[in-house]
Amino acid sequence: MDRHKQAVTKIASAVKGFFERGEPFRITHGSTNSTRPRPSQRLVDISSLSNVLSVDRVTRTALVEPNVPMDRLVEHTLKHGLVPPVVMEFPGITAGGGYAGTAGESSSFKHGFFDETVNEVEMVLGNGDVVRANRSNQYADLFRGAAGAVGSLGVTTLLELNLLEAKKYVQTTYHRAGSVAEAIAKVREETANPENDYVDGILFSKNHGVVVTGKLTDEKPSEATARTFSGAWDPWFYMHVQDSTRSPADRRVTEYLPLAEYLFRYDRGGFWVAACAFTYFWFVPFTRFFRWFLDDFLHTRMMYRALHASGQSARFVVQDLNLPYENAEKFVDYTADEFGIWPLWLCPLKQTPPPTFHPHTGEIITSKDPATGKATQIPAEKESLNIGLWGWGPADYAAFLRKNVSLEAKLQELNGMKWLYAHTYYSQPQFWDVYGGSATRKWYDALRAKYHAATLPTVYDKVKIDVEARQKELAERKGSFKNMWPVAGVYGIYKAIKSRDYRLHRDAKWKYKGE
Repeated sequence: MDRHKQAVTKIASAVKGFFERGEPFRITHGSTNSTRPRPSQRLVDISSLSNVLSVDRVTRTALVEPNVPMDRLVEHTLKHGLVPPVVMEFPGITAGGGYAGTAGESSSFKHGFFDETVNEVEMVLGNGDVVRANRSNQYADLFRGAAGAVGSLGVTTLLELNLLEAKKYVQTTYHRAGSVAEAIAKVREETANPENDYVDGILFSKNHGVVVTGKLTDEKPSEATARTFSGAWDPWFYMHVQDSTRSPADRRVTEYLPLAEYLFRYDRGGFWVAACAFTYFWFVPFTRFFRWFLDDFLHTRMMYRALHASGQSARFVVQDLNLPYENAEKFVDYTADEFGIWPLWLCPLKQTPPPTFHPHTGEIITSKDPATGKATQIPAEKESLNIGLWGWGPADYAAFLRKNVSLEAKLQELNGMKWLYAHTYYSQPQFWDVYGGSATRKWYDALRAKYHAATLPTVYDKVKIDVEARQKELAERKGSFKNMWPVAGVYGIYKAIKSRDYRLHRDAKWKYKGE
């Protein structure tokens, strides 16, 4: 803890200096799983806060610094027979990012977003003060408000996480659906099954969907093979699911995945987004041999490095979109017509009641006090469905912009909300209208004032895309050699190699080694 305290003291001193000078600043972590353009201005570097400080088997908790990625967290907790209730599917997503952003996975229908599994956080406030916030102390409003506020209320420097008993395997079942409506109904049905620990789904087309359910278990039939997806010769998970359920007769297929192999099943191929790299480098065949040969570049850490360095995020649609179940099919029909992107990811979510920047349906119900008969309006505690839309958009930026603005309008029309890690095009009034209106803004502004956050960017400042600046940047890059095909892609690969992130998945200790 001494090293941690020294690092936090240094960070707090830097933050205090910006506060006293009235200078705005941003936080840098050293890496990102966001597709938003990266800022270049005054920065407070917290990249050194990347350690698991302790795991307590008795209390089932872990003390974790914010830049600890999911794979390292799982490696530490599994040594103690424990696992976080919500583990984001990409190994490089960090605990601090999970708390400050919106982070959910296939267990979130049961446990909520990642921040719901956090017991307490240490934060550096905007004036340099260091505080501990949890659900019941004097900083309870900060603890709740900072979850999902993308680092705009303070700098998270330590988290205490709740943990669960781990099991050896996840009994994983693929349920084939013959239509979008059937897949959505099946997701909802399976979230109501108390035996399920994990539920998500993949829509390969309008007539081929698969709902994936998982149950933690220590038992595996002797004749069953432990299925893995981390090896270079292993299939990508989504392709395996598609092949396993290709025939309408394959209504239900069950396999046993070692726990960590399940948790990070989408890392290779980045769900299915890495297939787009093969369309960019069209002369490289999308075959098993080349997926093996290029495996180092087809894990999510390396993909994010290459995406940012190449500039291709400017035309890439990476959006997670949360809708009420009853409107989800309409939204899929819209994306199929307007974007033509398949597959789509389905992830059921347990909502956080507003005010919050986490996506929620915002529906209100009327509740009556049985004693007085007084009626009050409260947020409806309804589950919702996330739809992951990830793939190429139009090459022309004006067309790309129109598509994204149309997407946001359709989402709002269907009472949905997007996750804020991605490109956001709302005007400021539109943004506040979508995320809770004047009541949410009043709540948020009060927290900003109370916790001295004026020198930190607001949520809107963090997530908006400056369209004019983006157009100017793209115009300047248009004629440059580095921006030409395939130079831009090759440069992205070069920067990814230079990061040496490929060593992280090569040397990962969570990979299944057999009994």
